[in-house]
Amino acid sequence: MIAPGATAELAIDVQGLNKSFGDKHVVKDFSIQVPRGRITGFLGPNGSGKTTTLRMLCGLLTPDSGTGKCLGLDIVEQSDAIKLRVGYMTQKFSLYDDLTIEENLMFMARVHGLDRRQERVKDALGRLGLYERRKQLAGKLSGGWKQRMALAATTLHEPELLLLDEPTAGVDPQARRQFWDEIHALSAAGLTVLVSTHYMDEAERCHDIAYIAYGQLMARGTADAILKEVGLVTWQGEGPGVDRLSPEIAKLAGVEAAAPFGITLHVSGTDEIALDAALQPYRRAPFSWTQTEPTLEDAFIHLMGRSEDNFR
Repeated sequence: MIAPGATAELAIDVQGLNKSFGDKHVVKDFSIQVPRGRITGFLGPNGSGKTTTLRMLCGLLTPDSGTGKCLGLDIVEQSDAIKLRVGYMTQKFSLYDDLTIEENLMFMARVHGLDRRQERVKDALGRLGLYERRKQLAGKLSGGWKQRMALAATTLHEPELLLLDEPTAGVDPQARRQFWDEIHALSAAGLTVLVSTHYMDEAERCHDIAYIAYGQLMARGTADAILKEVGLVTWQGEGPGVDRLSPEIAKLAGVEAAAPFGITLHVSGTDEIALDAALQPYRRAPFSWTQTEPTLEDAFIHLMGRSEDNFR
């Protein structure tokens, strides 16, 4: 499905994708449309088929069934052509630790058979702030600098679509912000980005979101649209030890999620009357409750509760 209000030319347009490994149905009837030039966040719990889906989109895996196009090319019949026009950045750092940043980028330029290699590498080094470090060994870099180098390598061949699989996992907040500034700069220049992440602040920086849970698309749209569609009512509890009430409150009728947020507790449900009744016994000192706007994390915890782990 396409994000509401989006009418631009599509970079991704797939329907009914399925993929199984043995008896595990990892991706189930997955359909999505992504307009060109958008940054779409791809969210969901671990083991939900996000990586498998990304690999089907870029031609590295063939779906068991389903149809569609990526950059106007058939994902089954023209997968080799798709690979040439897509940049795919994997979860695990996959460049060479014993080569310098510059040597790694030159190697990738040769792998892609690029012209103007020296010029492309120099431009990438400058654009991502790597030029002064170009002689450093990749294995000596921090996580943030490794991710910058990986992004430089992934975009050397000037792809039209960038697929990023949890690109900032384990990276410090400042490095994550700098990485996302570059993603937005690439998008502004016309690049389409599909990025999987577990960070809610990163999801909010995307133009729109696709939430997948155990192989199935559960929600699609902007962050505000998803929150409205889910229809959660959320109360925030405060007071000494309120966060420890989570397991107890989560079992009550009308409560669909009870999650500690630091020393506070977010309790959510879609039935406002039932939720209020569930919380009545706790509306006494030392606890206080305030109705609050649900967060994306509240919404995703709610959606996880409605999905079934296909590896159970």
